[in-house]
Amino acid sequence: MMQTDEILKLFQKYRGNAIVIPGRGGRHWVEISDKPERDAPLGDPAMGGHASFALGLALARPHEKVVLFDSEGDVLMGLGALTTIAEMRPTNLYHFMLDNGCYATTGGQPVPNAEHVRYDLLAQGSGYPSAYTFDHIEELAGHLEAILDQPGPVFVGLKVEPEIINEPIGQRRRWQTRTREQVASDLKQTLGPRDAG
Repeated sequence: MMQTDEILKLFQKYRGNAIVIPGRGGRHWVEISDKPERDAPLGDPAMGGHASFALGLALARPHEKVVLFDSEGDVLMGLGALTTIAEMRPTNLYHFMLDNGCYATTGGQPVPNAEHVRYDLLAQGSGYPSAYTFDHIEELAGHLEAILDQPGPVFVGLKVEPEIINEPIGQRRRWQTRTREQVASDLKQTLGPRDAG
């Protein structure tokens, strides 16, 4: 298994100018990102919402690479997003999923059948043209650049160590330093008018 922060540090080397939706990796990504104005940290919306947001952004910005760091809990809560992404086929969307086998942000309850679910096969069966899974950082490091160079949509399952949070939401350290309005304003300013495409 891998650590979420080591995955994000590795990804940062290949990020280029991609728009990043850090999803469940957000608390690490804010310390790693060198282009925060091109990040869309949503915080913790209702589970299952990250993939749909990423799809909408990828469709609205077809000439921008959009990278999402989702979680298996989010994917399970919104399985329909996989089929919708596959049908819409955004060639600029890269869907990474952090799989820790539990609902870490709500106390560590186990994800049903966590040891046996093959999320890469779910994505492939939904119609993603490319789907992968990695358990070790060295293996991911050997493939990451090539994955980001191929056309999307691409799905990548990543086995990570759980980082369970038991504190009530109001007592947790706030990693998001910008409001959603500030994030939207930064993205609009950085990206300019919507692409025609």
